[in-house]
Amino acid sequence: MTRAVYVAAGEAESNKGTVALGLVELLSRQVESVGVFRPVVREGREDALINTIRSRFQLALPYDACAGVTYGEVHADVERAAGDVVARYRALARQCDAVVVIGTDYTDVGAPTEFGFNARLAADLGTPVINVVNARGRTPAQVAAAVELSSRELAHHHAGELAVVVTRAAEGLPATSHPTPVFVLPENSSLRAPTVADLLDACDGRLFLGERDGLGREVSALMVGAMSLPGILDRLTEGAAVIIPSDRAAALLPGLIAAHTAPGFPALSAVVMTGGTDLPAPVDRLLSGMATPLPVITTEHDTFDTAARLSAVEGRFTPEAGGKIDTALRLFSEHVDGRLLLERLAIAKTDVVTPLMFEYELLDRARARRRHIVLPEGEEPRILRAADILLRRGVAELTLLGDEERIRFQAAQLGLDLTGAAVISPFDAELRERFAREYAAVRAHRGMTVELARDTVTDVSYFGTLMVHTGMADGMVSGSAHTTAHTIRPAFEILRLGLVSSVFFMCLADRVLVYGDCAVNPHPTAEQLADIAISSARTAALFGVEPRIAMLSYSTGTSGAGADVDKVRAATELVRERRPDLQVEGPIQYDAAVDPAVARTKMPESQVAGRATVFVVPDLNTGNNLYKAVQRSAGAVAVGPVLQGLRKPVNDLSRGATVADIVTTVAVTAAQARDERAPHEDELPEAATRR
Repeated sequence: MTRAVYVAAGEAESNKGTVALGLVELLSRQVESVGVFRPVVREGREDALINTIRSRFQLALPYDACAGVTYGEVHADVERAAGDVVARYRALARQCDAVVVIGTDYTDVGAPTEFGFNARLAADLGTPVINVVNARGRTPAQVAAAVELSSRELAHHHAGELAVVVTRAAEGLPATSHPTPVFVLPENSSLRAPTVADLLDACDGRLFLGERDGLGREVSALMVGAMSLPGILDRLTEGAAVIIPSDRAAALLPGLIAAHTAPGFPALSAVVMTGGTDLPAPVDRLLSGMATPLPVITTEHDTFDTAARLSAVEGRFTPEAGGKIDTALRLFSEHVDGRLLLERLAIAKTDVVTPLMFEYELLDRARARRRHIVLPEGEEPRILRAADILLRRGVAELTLLGDEERIRFQAAQLGLDLTGAAVISPFDAELRERFAREYAAVRAHRGMTVELARDTVTDVSYFGTLMVHTGMADGMVSGSAHTTAHTIRPAFEILRLGLVSSVFFMCLADRVLVYGDCAVNPHPTAEQLADIAISSARTAALFGVEPRIAMLSYSTGTSGAGADVDKVRAATELVRERRPDLQVEGPIQYDAAVDPAVARTKMPESQVAGRATVFVVPDLNTGNNLYKAVQRSAGAVAVGPVLQGLRKPVNDLSRGATVADIVTTVAVTAAQARDERAPHEDELPEAATRR
């Protein structure tokens, strides 16, 4: 049975998009397929909120399946339109485990009766309602009255109220006493701020210069450049969009682009050229050859009309507005009790685990722990973009290593908000001396001296690792601009606990498997394989995967012999001896480990065969090929390598890592970080405690 919820607001600009986004993310953690449906949409263009949710949550649904009828159809025949809405909703619901229905926008239905119209639709669809009440400009008493009035309206139309979400609340507004749960979302200025994409749409413009990635930047102010360049430069503010007439662009635009990229000047969000006049050919050639991240929009409207249009723009959710979406999701998760909503909706968590569900689980674990992660590659653009997302989502506290002025300036150029991140130079005199003494003490057995260590510790990988070692950070993520050896060598020297190994989380369409070790140990011995199995089981359990260990070989059970098979057999016995509580099988072939039908033939009595979740490979050659074959052939998402065997977590990125990869790896690292400074003896592999 499909579960659904209807998000309805009593007036315009209520920020119900934040509630809708939060609900889709909440449901995506619980069920395999979530849909979004808008009963009424505008005519002539696709609904931005539908497309934002489809894009953000990778919904495999065409736009048309998510849209009901147009406002014009409602005006023409409201009863027929309501019938069409129900039919289209049911067609969508048959394809989904859960659906979030988003009510009308107070544009065409008619404000006096629009909330009642939404209530009637919710009753027709059989969906409970999240009642969104706008608190902006209202006293607590007025908010309470608005809640009661809208609740009575829902009851009048036989629509059930699941909960109330009071949005845009002033600081300190108390929750309202009410029969259903009431949640309060505070006002957030970045949700009101339009993005460059909003400006582009409002003035019917086109992107003339700059990258489309820049369309998601938030616009903090509008400025009409009606004076000479020196006068404009004196009045620039951070995040402003500057409107200039295109017939003066030759004199103004190169200077504005230069100011945007020059230290000491505020970073702009965009330049809008009005009037549609072509630039002189030499200037056009000059600008076309300049690589600038600053979006430059051109529009046919004149300056006055453009300024009027842009000043009326309210922030909205679009697929490009990643920062705004991240802010909204964090706001919802921090102020709404998702577990209570799921209980009231009676949605049980599915046994299926999709890649998206696993990603949300990672982010939830990281947010709950709120660990401090150091990112040594603080001047790498991908790291900066990931840091912006991580901070907006509240995944972890961050420290970036590098030159602070350069990092802050680069972040401003990219339109990123890194105010919540600390920046430390690896040449900071006090820390350099402290870390040199610490490193010299750790490596004294290798002849390290404080004098030699002073040079070593300024390397960002050593500096970051020593931050983790001394408790200044809980974990480290690096490798987007450095080799694996450069990233993890300091961790091996300073944080090694026992055998260091790795796992990959392989996110298939319906489950998550754990592969170890596919990245560190080329030719592990039987004892090392046992260590890897025990560590991999612990890592799997930490991330919600019930460990059932398959010790892989080219032979299953007693069907084969040889040195390689004997090594796996010996390793399996060591695991059983050291950890009798773990389910382990080996030697076993991959098909017998993963396919129940093959398992019934080859190992019918095994508790692991056919349902293994942790796969331990016999050597690095096998492991590396295995995970890449599954990744490419099965379309699996590979998360890792995640290192094991360190006192505190350090994880390596591929030099081709995407921003999403970096976000995921930081979340993994934050989730790995322990509550205490060092693990207890009984948390270690038994082999490690004996060394």
